[in-house]
Amino acid sequence: MFAAYAARFDAAKPVDALELGERPAPHVPDRWATVDVRAASLNHHDLWTLRGVGLPRESLPMILGCDAAGVDENGDEVVVYPVVGATGHGVGPDERRSILTEKYQGTFAERVAVPRWNLLPKPPELSFEDAACLPTAWLTAYRMLFTAAGVRPGDTVLVQGAGGGVSTAAIVLGAAAGFRVLVTSRDEAKRSRAVELGAEAAVPTGERLPRRVDAVLETVGAATWEHSVKSLRPGGTLVIAGATSGQAPSSAELNRIFFLELKVVGSTMGSREELAGLLSFCAAKGVRPVVDTVLPLDGAREGFRRMADGQLFGKVVLTV
Repeated sequence: MFAAYAARFDAAKPVDALELGERPAPHVPDRWATVDVRAASLNHHDLWTLRGVGLPRESLPMILGCDAAGVDENGDEVVVYPVVGATGHGVGPDERRSILTEKYQGTFAERVAVPRWNLLPKPPELSFEDAACLPTAWLTAYRMLFTAAGVRPGDTVLVQGAGGGVSTAAIVLGAAAGFRVLVTSRDEAKRSRAVELGAEAAVPTGERLPRRVDAVLETVGAATWEHSVKSLRPGGTLVIAGATSGQAPSSAELNRIFFLELKVVGSTMGSREELAGLLSFCAAKGVRPVVDTVLPLDGAREGFRRMADGQLFGKVVLTV
């Protein structure tokens, strides 16, 4: 079957490590299912894999891709939940949980195998392309907003950085849920797009906000950490789910955190139940993922280049 996979690692030029070609059909253990992939979406996790982060060399070659929507062997339209081993379904009871491409082959292929427990019905209101955007970046934003941040409709939420999958998801979901969303970005065009998506205001990165916020969604890390902490009202919550600019800010702002009784909450991905909630929310509210580019699977290199160059606003979707 045709697939996009990591054949080697290249820390400096990760896209050069991407290969397109034939790979064996997936092995299907007991209690697993196969999905004929109709659409899959890129995440920064795929670039990190090509750089050699989180995957041992002996696991190569590895088909990339965490997210997918398609049709199972029964003809049902499904969405793939990408975390395997979270509850022991389909794997040994003591197996450590992993995301697709860390231990098991991923979704950038004509077919993927996952535990049957990992399949959720695709709402008919969502296209395969829409549904394929949700299981990683959009699920991460959903959990940050609705589980970790502790905010209510009418509260103000700051999203650091506009353009990536998690940040665009947070803007759209937050606006749909009745939050007052503020956004930062160095790029004027991205700030304008953020407002079009529902943000109340978008300001250049690091600049003073119109007011203090109830929660900050932080995925940038070192470059925006100080601004995030200083933007919170007393008792506010900073939710961190990534650190794309590094994990060592120049100042941790510890005095401000304890004196203002700020809460710092880590958040990673989301549960299968939260993905079901996200699918239902999008179907019921007419919310659709922000898609930057749709490409055929054999055009995956172009999508990876756009992600590596930071050109994206939204998700790159690969169709099969």
